[in-house]
Amino acid sequence: MDDLIAAMESALDRFSAGGARQPLRTVVEAGTYGFYGVMPAYLEGPAALGTKLVSVYHGNASRGLPSHLATIVLHDPDTGALMAVMDGRYITEARTAAVSAASAKHLARKDSRVLAILGSGVQARSHADAISRVGAFSEIRIWGRTPERAAALALELAPTIKSRIAAVPTARHAVDGADVIALVTASREPVVRREWIREGAHVCAVGACRPDQREMDTALVKDARLFVDSRQGALAEAGDIVIPIKEGAFGADHIAAELGDVIGGRAEGRRAAGDITIFKSLGMAVEDVAAARLAFERASALGLGRGVVI
Repeated sequence: MDDLIAAMESALDRFSAGGARQPLRTVVEAGTYGFYGVMPAYLEGPAALGTKLVSVYHGNASRGLPSHLATIVLHDPDTGALMAVMDGRYITEARTAAVSAASAKHLARKDSRVLAILGSGVQARSHADAISRVGAFSEIRIWGRTPERAAALALELAPTIKSRIAAVPTARHAVDGADVIALVTASREPVVRREWIREGAHVCAVGACRPDQREMDTALVKDARLFVDSRQGALAEAGDIVIPIKEGAFGADHIAAELGDVIGGRAEGRRAAGDITIFKSLGMAVEDVAAARLAFERASALGLGRGVVI
């Protein structure tokens, strides 16, 4: 995970500096069941080329399947030849948390001590792991709509993380006084409100990835210094931003910068200790391709994987 966080910082920096080619993802609604996305990208220096194919079916839990399923196809950037086909579910889970950790590293206050995680699924687990690596947190709070799942996750994480970890009964309880807040729910409506958030907090908003979904109320986004992974993607797909713009609360210029520009020193991040900062994460193909390339290199060095003659 530490290496993945560094790889995501590099990928975000290169993307925002113009060192990548990434069209807006193509999304196909799959009836009433879910949606299917196609996400290609090319990264320069070091070069990486590939595509993620992802499906999001929130009803999969009843079938014993993850809601997010993905496959990543990696190609040789010099020839276009197929290099690898790999499962993208875990890569998506891990790289998303690594990007949130990068946002906390560059935007959260250095004296942050309380981490709140809203959500109790796979992203909650990976975010606890990743974000705890970039801050000295004394306490981690977990809230989920199903209290039993939140409690089980807290018990699972306790042996692996030094911070005190506890499941809490409400979302408001989780974020009260929290310094860093990770929103990793499947909610279509706000789960946090402006009046609950302390001055100086940093919010990683991850769960809502469609223009009609959001995890934060308008007042919170309006009062915060707002950062995104991709301006183009955020203005097309992020309900946390698109909905307030439609309401007239602010314009597209409310986005302060892409996170990659902050990492690369081309844009200012946090300006004052009292700033509320938000990183709205949609997830990008360049992240998947960079993470897949790292996985491919490590697997190749260890002699893992199966060769196939085509």
